[in-house]
Amino acid sequence: MKKETKVQKNLTLIYWKGKRYWLGKLVENPEIMSQGKTLKELIENIKDAYYQMTLDEVPADYRTLEISV
Repeated sequence: MKKETKVQKNLTLIYWKGKRYWLGKLVENPEIMSQGKTLKELIENIKDAYYQMTLDEVPADYRTLEISV
C-alpha cells in the first residue's frame, strides 16, 4: 500500500479568543475557518480544514449551480 505524503506549506493564521472557543481563518484562503477549545486544537482543526478544502480531488465531470442565499 502506497503511503500518501502531504506537502508542507506555510500559511498565515488570523486567530482570536471568542466567548467559548478560539476562532481563526487563513489569510491566504479566508474562506477556510475553524475553531477549537484551545489554540492547539484550533491549529489542528484549521490544518484539517485546509487539507479537506484544497487537497481533496474533484472529479472531472463536476457541475456548478448558482444558488441564492
